[in-house]
Amino acid sequence: MKLSDFDFHLPEELIATRPAKPRSSARLLLAEGDAIRDLIVRDLPELLGPGDRLILNNTKVIPARLSGRRVREGAAPGEGVARIEVTLLEPRAGGDWLALAKPARKLREGETVTFSDSLSAELLSRDGGEVVLRFNLTGEDFDAALAEAGAMPLPPYIAARRPADDRDREDYQTIFARNAGAVAAPTASLHFDRELLAALKARGVQFTEVTLHVGAGTFLPVTVEDVTTHKMHSEWGEVSEQAAAEINATRAAGGRIIPVGTTALRLIESAAEEDGTMKPWCGSTDIFIYPGYRFRVTDALMTNFHLPKSTLLMLVSALMGQGRMRRVYDHAVAERYRFFSYGDASLLIPEAGKRQQNVAGEG
Repeated sequence: MKLSDFDFHLPEELIATRPAKPRSSARLLLAEGDAIRDLIVRDLPELLGPGDRLILNNTKVIPARLSGRRVREGAAPGEGVARIEVTLLEPRAGGDWLALAKPARKLREGETVTFSDSLSAELLSRDGGEVVLRFNLTGEDFDAALAEAGAMPLPPYIAARRPADDRDREDYQTIFARNAGAVAAPTASLHFDRELLAALKARGVQFTEVTLHVGAGTFLPVTVEDVTTHKMHSEWGEVSEQAAAEINATRAAGGRIIPVGTTALRLIESAAEEDGTMKPWCGSTDIFIYPGYRFRVTDALMTNFHLPKSTLLMLVSALMGQGRMRRVYDHAVAERYRFFSYGDASLLIPEAGKRQQNVAGEG
């Protein structure tokens, strides 16, 4: 299976840099079996019904991008100050943080980077561009200082076109975000507003919340030509006892399990037994889903449109079949759907009964 099998031409102007307003006014491509329909996200209640269960990722994006100054003691005037940009990646035991620093070569162990009057960090170690930082604050004090000094960590394809601003603090956060820890949003969930949730609930659709803290590794490119040899990044997640029970009850009643976003899908597939039984689960997952994968619990998926040659495009191809997804993406480009994190959505429903079957070669 070659990386080039997952390539396609995307006109640059289709990359969204701002979300649709209101959230549920974004376009929705419905791919059900071989059929394709052009709809709006607020049409979702008409496509789902009593017995269906949406799986929502309630992770909360932290303002993980920081800009600071390193002042080197004893340096000549004008030579001891360096501007350092930091992106937090994941917390370490004891409150330290793994982060990316640019330019990391201007930092030495033991030096301090100051981000605001209240927030600074000491460099504990450096490995290339990755650093481990120890901040001067912890707990709620750290959270408050980070909220003041940090910026939302927009994806590289947006950050290259414009800087993050105050609008992104709301736009790049789901309305059901509760558990802080992500450095990237579960972007399919950005399409939900309170009116849409109410309409779905009135329709009889049920909801289950899980947590997967999306990491910056989600944007890492695949660099191997044989995609089966790609090493997936690891992310922390949790499926509670209640969440597991709700999913099991829906499956027992014959309802559909529909994760909202690839993050929720990867988490529940990590937690499910071979027969699809869900169990409470907590830990790190590096599950890599590509064509040939046998889905355990997922019946359908709501997701945005993904980058060429990305692991997420491989995931949706595993669910729907490579040929079918090529047709879906050809249609999305031709119809001028907006792509990536702030873009439009798709609802992908394989043919009936495909949950326990391999759909890799279809299409």
